[in-house]
Amino acid sequence: MNAIISATDLASDLAGENPPVLLDVRWQLSMAKATGEPPFDGRAAHAAGHIPGAVFVDLDADLAGPAGAAGRHPLPDVEHFGAVMRAAGVSADRPVVVYDGGQGWAAARAWWLLRWTGHQAVRVLDGGLAAWTGERESGETSAAAEGTFTPVPGSVELLDADGAAALARSGLLLDARAAERYRGDVEPIDRVGGHVPGAVSAPTTENVVDDGRFRPAEELAARFKSLGASGTSRVGVYCGSGVSGAHQVLALAVAGIPAALYVGSWSEWSSDPARPVATGAEPQ
Repeated sequence: MNAIISATDLASDLAGENPPVLLDVRWQLSMAKATGEPPFDGRAAHAAGHIPGAVFVDLDADLAGPAGAAGRHPLPDVEHFGAVMRAAGVSADRPVVVYDGGQGWAAARAWWLLRWTGHQAVRVLDGGLAAWTGERESGETSAAAEGTFTPVPGSVELLDADGAAALARSGLLLDARAAERYRGDVEPIDRVGGHVPGAVSAPTTENVVDDGRFRPAEELAARFKSLGASGTSRVGVYCGSGVSGAHQVLALAVAGIPAALYVGSWSEWSSDPARPVATGAEPQ
């Protein structure tokens, strides 16, 4: 199954005999504490208008555990995640489509978690809600019937800090953050700037075109090949906290390249003073 779906194909599937479960995971990385602005409210955005039938899922509450030593968005409690998915109508034998406001990061996080916990038929709406030209409904939607999905972790590869460090030397570890954060020029969130020694800079923003849709698979494959994805070595990805990194894993999947996600990412790595930090444009 392709990892993404166009808005046109989604409309067709929704009108079919086995329509997918729709999950709305609108979310933004909030700098509200630093700027004094109110944080983004995904639930309010969902209530204001969403694809008919879509159920809202909260990334911070449902797709991540409490922030701490394991990072800003560590893995959620599996039992809680399963309960949220069932409440949203998710079952193993029914396809799922996830979307967000258009950036794709939050939708990719839900996509990755569902894959990691064993769901075999989940896709991301390419371009997010912005790509949807059909009608919308307002108010908060509940699933028509509770699903039966039981998460079984481990269906796709997961990296911890030690695994990421090893992969940076033995394979290819991609850093999905902006290049200036990779270099250590700026660090607006975490304790220290820089990157995992040996990691290669690969901003996830370069995987999409201006409207947020993914570049064609052949372009993505060429990009990742130029970064060192040879087709024989293992590939891993990290970002700031395991959200934009999931989007990079999704882009790799579109290109036909399996990749592991280091969920703790830089927020976990940089919180431990014993972990080495590289700076500058080169992997080192």
